[in-house]
Amino acid sequence: MNLNPKHTEAFRAVIETGSFEQAAVQLHLTSPAISQRVRALESMLGNALVVRSRPARATRVGQRLLQYLKRAKLLEADLEAELAVQKDAPLTLVLALNADSVGTWFFPALSEVLIRERVLLDLTVEDQFHTYALLETGMAIGCISSEPKPMRGCSAEPLGVMRYWLVASEAFRARWFPQGLTRKAARLAPVVAYTRKDTLQSSFLQSRLGLPEGAYPCHYVPGATSHFNAIRYGLGYGMVPELLLHASAEADGMAMLAPSRPADVALYWHTWKVQSPRMEQLSRQIVAAARTSLK
Repeated sequence: MNLNPKHTEAFRAVIETGSFEQAAVQLHLTSPAISQRVRALESMLGNALVVRSRPARATRVGQRLLQYLKRAKLLEADLEAELAVQKDAPLTLVLALNADSVGTWFFPALSEVLIRERVLLDLTVEDQFHTYALLETGMAIGCISSEPKPMRGCSAEPLGVMRYWLVASEAFRARWFPQGLTRKAARLAPVVAYTRKDTLQSSFLQSRLGLPEGAYPCHYVPGATSHFNAIRYGLGYGMVPELLLHASAEADGMAMLAPSRPADVALYWHTWKVQSPRMEQLSRQIVAAARTSLK
């Protein structure tokens, strides 16, 4: 099977930009030309590849093709780097990582390796319960996820457990929880979550106090450091990684709202079984670094 590079380039641009029009702008072509190339590719493969919606998205077959194209590009880049006069040519890695790993152990543990190997990162930061979907749809070649089961053609390596504690500033605790973490108080006290996909706080309050999501006010502050700062400065309370509490000098002024009830989330490194040599090496280093940092 010989894939026409112009056709696959048009297909990738449509999925990455979300529309035929934006793909045309990106590739300096007309929309009909992009559509013609994608249809030619679909005709050759005998399957629809793009759901013509807004935004445009890949069909299941399109997702498989996108995964193949990303892996092929990585292998090609690795081969070019090995054959180049300068063998340490940069290698771009498209990864999907959970915000708490990015905000705690990932860079301290791996920065030296990434610099030495001249790796250029293209990161998508998502909740650990949603990074798996980015690998599944071909938008990443590796991810850190809470999903233990590997996708077909992939491997899943256990990294360890990320432990979280429900915390607030001392002033916030005194104002909202003077009698401790009670159901009545929790209905009124604002929570700080990362995004609407973040279920750590809602799962805890549901299991501990029987409070369903939406039964209490909630801030949405993405990013590990920003989320922690919102809690530290008294906007609300929420789950904070133990690693971040240990690393922050400001954590001394925080109050544990459920000191006997940590929340543990097991994390896994997912990537393709067939990888370039450099990606295989980096995967091993990511797994080793995580196992050193996590429980």
